[in-house]
Amino acid sequence: MKDFPSCFGENGVQVADSSSSSTSKTAQNLVACVYQCRIRGRSCLITVTWSKNLMGQGLSVGIDDSSNQCICKVDIKPWAFSKRRGCKSLEAYCCKIDVYWDLSSAKFGSGPEPLEGFYVGVVVDRQMVLLLGDLRREAFKKTNAMPSSSNAVLVTKKEHVFGKKLYGTKAVFCDNGKVHDLVIECDTTSVSDPCLIIRIDSKTVMQVKRLRWKFRGNHTILVDGFAVEVFWDVHNWLFSASVTDAVFMFKTCPSADKLWTSQPLSEANRLQWSFSERFSETKLQGLDFSLILYAWKNV
Repeated sequence: MKDFPSCFGENGVQVADSSSSSTSKTAQNLVACVYQCRIRGRSCLITVTWSKNLMGQGLSVGIDDSSNQCICKVDIKPWAFSKRRGCKSLEAYCCKIDVYWDLSSAKFGSGPEPLEGFYVGVVVDRQMVLLLGDLRREAFKKTNAMPSSSNAVLVTKKEHVFGKKLYGTKAVFCDNGKVHDLVIECDTTSVSDPCLIIRIDSKTVMQVKRLRWKFRGNHTILVDGFAVEVFWDVHNWLFSASVTDAVFMFKTCPSADKLWTSQPLSEANRLQWSFSERFSETKLQGLDFSLILYAWKNV
């Protein structure tokens, strides 16, 4: 399956990573979060990836430049995860970047992300440019850092989800917003004419019938007063002989001219703007949030 950027043009927002590339079709249990931060007054992206496999838990922290190119990265492999705490230094933007972590008391659920009892911090010039986890006091004490003058903002979350008919996750579509239960329902094996249903907090917000004819598309829904544009690509679910994933993107559209919720779903592919133009346009808005789900069918 092509990633959304390659489908929608070279100038599209980059949301793909190696976990979903055409050269790597093995399902991976991972969550990657991309944060917009500032280092010495310069905007940059920091990607924190949590993974889980037979070897155990893994963590990586990467520093990207404004063109989404990784400048440097620290990997904590599963077999080294037993140390549970530590610090590594990186060099980028002509400065030293220290990555601290303490997972010695971390509690994990079924997914790769810790639920509580941890911190991961990125420090530059004694400023905490990114801090994750609930052990904030311990993090500042360990690093001897001060809070940054500008807060990090989560701009993209990429997650692998697994199921046979139902694929669920937790989703927050704005800063300090409500945590929603998001469920994608699609049965492509036991019915001749499958449909796609998306529910938020048990309420159906979108339904696509005749899915074999509408295996790619987009529609806009309203969540917490924000327009959220939903993109889907389930081609491989329907037509691929191998076990592979479908891709869904939920992208907030805070500008008023994107409130297209009144538009019938059947008109979704006849909008004036193409996908490529939309991704280019939303990239200019800077800090819109995107949730990308790679949905894998259990066999």
